[in-house]
Amino acid sequence: MTITLNKLRKHRKRSLTLFAILKVFVSVIFVWISVESSCSQVHLSESLCLLKNGVPPQTFDELWKEFDPRKEPLEVEVLKQWEENGVLMKVVRFRIGIFKGQKAIMAAVYGFPKGGSKLPGLVQIHGGGQYADYRSVLTNAKRGYATISIAWAGRINAQGYNVNPEIVKLFWDNKTENKDYKLTTDWGALDAYHAPCRNPKNDFGKVTPAPWTIDSVESPRNNSWFLCAMGVRRALTFLEQQPEVDAEKLGVYGHSMGGKLTVMTAIDKRIKAAAPSCGGISDRYSDNKLYSKTLSDDVYLKQITCPIIFLMPSNDFHGRINDLQKAIVEIKSQQFRMSCSPHHNHQDTPEYMVSGLLWFDQYLKGNFQFPDTPKSALELKSKNGVPVFTVTPDSRKPILSVDIYYTQQGQPEGEKDISDNTKNRFWHHTKSNKQGNSWNGELPVMNIDKPLWVYANVVYPIEKPVTGAGYYYSIYNAKTFNLSSQMHIVTSKQLNDAGVKATMKPSLLIETFKDDWEKEWFTYTPDDWARKTHKLYDDKWKAPVNAKLVFDVLSYEPNMLVLGIDGYATEIKLKGSTSWQQIVLSPKDFQNAEGNSLAAWDNMKEFRYGASETLISKEQKKTFGGKWNGLKPELRNLRWDN
Repeated sequence: MTITLNKLRKHRKRSLTLFAILKVFVSVIFVWISVESSCSQVHLSESLCLLKNGVPPQTFDELWKEFDPRKEPLEVEVLKQWEENGVLMKVVRFRIGIFKGQKAIMAAVYGFPKGGSKLPGLVQIHGGGQYADYRSVLTNAKRGYATISIAWAGRINAQGYNVNPEIVKLFWDNKTENKDYKLTTDWGALDAYHAPCRNPKNDFGKVTPAPWTIDSVESPRNNSWFLCAMGVRRALTFLEQQPEVDAEKLGVYGHSMGGKLTVMTAIDKRIKAAAPSCGGISDRYSDNKLYSKTLSDDVYLKQITCPIIFLMPSNDFHGRINDLQKAIVEIKSQQFRMSCSPHHNHQDTPEYMVSGLLWFDQYLKGNFQFPDTPKSALELKSKNGVPVFTVTPDSRKPILSVDIYYTQQGQPEGEKDISDNTKNRFWHHTKSNKQGNSWNGELPVMNIDKPLWVYANVVYPIEKPVTGAGYYYSIYNAKTFNLSSQMHIVTSKQLNDAGVKATMKPSLLIETFKDDWEKEWFTYTPDDWARKTHKLYDDKWKAPVNAKLVFDVLSYEPNMLVLGIDGYATEIKLKGSTSWQQIVLSPKDFQNAEGNSLAAWDNMKEFRYGASETLISKEQKKTFGGKWNGLKPELRNLRWDN
């Protein structure tokens, strides 16, 4: 009996010990589940935690601290694969994350040179209304890069795999029985599509809650910029996991909305070089304080330590050149450059676009060396009251040209941007004189009660021409590249205090078409002789009351010349001769797509000439001119005549 009782006591003691251990284990599991539950809105695999006490992230650090772009599996699927000109190409999808119980999946075009290894990798980000496109991948691959072009809005242009907005809608509606149906980007329970968004009320500029957002209160995690930026950083993870890619040599570039996403992605320490174009510098004026503290461009610029080149045309509405001067002060990186074309808005020509590719060549391949940013100085005080701008470019590479541009149509600091002015302001080109290693140019102004903006462009040759896919994927070849100085901005008060005089006078002669006249005109298709200018928007060439627009033209064969002013155009019949033909025009000679005449020479912004153009309104479409025969026309003495 005693033995039996002792056995029972020992058994009971062991049971109590096991029970205690089990109790501790259960407690640990409970704590672990509790912690994990705080990061789950539906189940344990959620990519983002629940808000603590319903309070959204208030700062950049709070917004991004929990996101690890490497943590989750990518679950890559290949939708199509082909080989083109020695380049292996794929349409792929990979997992971004799980939100509200549903997977978010990014579609993309990926490619690399066949047989390549230890390749530098690029993420290319399309802009609003654009597509992930195989042409950027293909041209980069031919230059020795692996590239992934992401379809954050769902649209794809690839050989045999095209997804347009109509097919994106088929995907949304799960119309799998439709012959055109294709898999593409799937934001799951969320909506970060664009042009169109799946939910018409989705707004990239807001943080408000909606059925398709992560949080049920105002939160930066509700914003599509945040969602897309997560997707781009997951694309970096895709690149670094590819066996042919050198994970230590990754870069990112994008245009327009893709430019902003480039800046948002450049904060990732895996990025070794970045090249935003037409975006990423001007989204800094939100009225919403939460947005401003977590999603504004300046918040991300202040985090950037990698080498970065800004490709920002002088008249761009989305990435404004005055904000560029703030951006280069905000970034932490000491390695930066700028390339700013005069007169252009939201698109560019080869010598400006190629600067981004050369930037990657320097920092990811090590086979190119950028000149330093041109040094510049603006002297307001002079004997004749005319400001002088001095440019000293880096002369370690041959210099092809140095051009100085200035305007008084820049808006004063603190004033709200006026988009029409930003897109159409005229940049005067001033003749510069070389003195030693510097170039000097006078800047005569017409009004000392307006600010003065001035910068310079330096053009260098490229030893071997570079082929790339442009902002809208057209293929270009560049033999030169442009580097810009910092822009100097002075206020009207500074002009007055320095004794600057208004020495520029109104002129009836608008253009002689001699010497460097093309510096004040522009085109996006350099191989075509058609040109545009904003000269008529400048006060110097304001039309007198009841004036006629007059010029002389020489065309050796009969042709139709088309002139345009904003949304109006006119056809001019040229008889074909070795003699000059004088053209005299009134406002009524110009018509819009509906056939209505231009009322007066008031508020003109853009003047242009060419062989043909098509005007489009909401209800009408009208084509002027047609095919041009023979040599391009010669023009002279565009002027106002009373």
